[in-house]
Amino acid sequence: MTPGVQARVVIVARDDSVAGPLAEGLDRLGWRTLTARGPHAAQAAVSDLQIEAAIIDLASAGEIALVLPDRLKTECGARRLPVIGIGDPALVPTSANFDLIMAPPLHPAQAAMRLQSLVRLAVSEEEFELRLASFADHGRPLEMSEPDTTPYRVLAIGEPAPQFLALSNALARNGAEVVGAFTAFTAFDYLHERPFDAVVLWAGDNPQEALSIAAGLRRNTRLYHTPALLYMRQDSYVTISEAYNRGVSDVATPETPESDTARRVVELARNYRRQIGVRQALDKARTSGLMDASTGLFTRDLFAAHLARLAEACRRRNRPLSVCVLKVTEKPALKTARLEGWLGRAIPQIGSMVSRLVRVDDTAARLGPEVFALALPATPPPAARAAGERIAAVIGCTAFEAGEGKAPFVIDFDIGVAAVYSAETAGRALEDAAKAASQGFKAG
Repeated sequence: MTPGVQARVVIVARDDSVAGPLAEGLDRLGWRTLTARGPHAAQAAVSDLQIEAAIIDLASAGEIALVLPDRLKTECGARRLPVIGIGDPALVPTSANFDLIMAPPLHPAQAAMRLQSLVRLAVSEEEFELRLASFADHGRPLEMSEPDTTPYRVLAIGEPAPQFLALSNALARNGAEVVGAFTAFTAFDYLHERPFDAVVLWAGDNPQEALSIAAGLRRNTRLYHTPALLYMRQDSYVTISEAYNRGVSDVATPETPESDTARRVVELARNYRRQIGVRQALDKARTSGLMDASTGLFTRDLFAAHLARLAEACRRRNRPLSVCVLKVTEKPALKTARLEGWLGRAIPQIGSMVSRLVRVDDTAARLGPEVFALALPATPPPAARAAGERIAAVIGCTAFEAGEGKAPFVIDFDIGVAAVYSAETAGRALEDAAKAASQGFKAG
């Protein structure tokens, strides 16, 4: 790890046969690593540093590897710590407290995808507990929705190649309900008609079409968070890094046993369904009288109270916290839309888009008529700005009605971000972010 750079992942391994290439690859992908040669070094790392996840090389860590997840999680206290094991899943007893077991060889981009999913799920569970407390303080207790126990719904998109059919059969054996779509048009018809917990894309002879479908998911506010696994040939000209950049959540090849790939798809679906459960519970809050009436987002006062609670929790959990303010950019084309009320009519739709584009563990609020704010736990300021720019880019692709005979208008945002270090300074950080947005720092 580069001196002065904060490690995000601790890799526990006695040698570098597996850990070396993995650490080097994760470092390049932004998941800075620290290698611990034994359990004591690993426990010290998760206790003292802002470690977000741990990876244990089962082959080199020895017998202690099976009890190490519990020790590391205990050492973290209030901070949830996902632990991934690298080894043969069949050799790991269910009593070992791993969040995921992945069979070697493990590509760094694949590991990064799984880390992202597991870390955000851990943070979302922490955040939901905080929201329960915030709403209870205001006399409006939230209730978690009843868990959805129906089979996971998976949409398999692509030509019916034998390898793809074998994977579909493996998913069915894992309890998933699989629906097949041979073309992109049919796939998006299905996606708009019914909910799915995961999508599997068969690259076949035309991987660009599969990547286009993945990119299409990421441009749609309702489907944005739906996980997508790309199933492509090992000799494909598409790199794993390219697939990841186009919006794919995980990558597998026909050379990987179908049972292993099916388990990965089911895990993606399970995490997604958990996030949907939290979102549904929060959607109920829209009728609580505490939320902004037109957008369903947190009001200024509720957001301020929750931000203080979140800041204190992040301090205790040794997690970073940032705020991001998005202010509708002032430009001549909006003056008429504002005067004639069309911009005001668009604000509820914009607020709804913001609520769907944020991660489930982020809190979105409406601070003013055309000003929105995000609280982003486990997120440093550069990543918070990237999140704000991503939301602005998606909304910027939407044309809003400006009246009969007039060209529709589009929305741009000025963005400001700031780090939050304590409950006492949370208000000042929000003011700093709002000031930066008012000074016209454009998205992108």
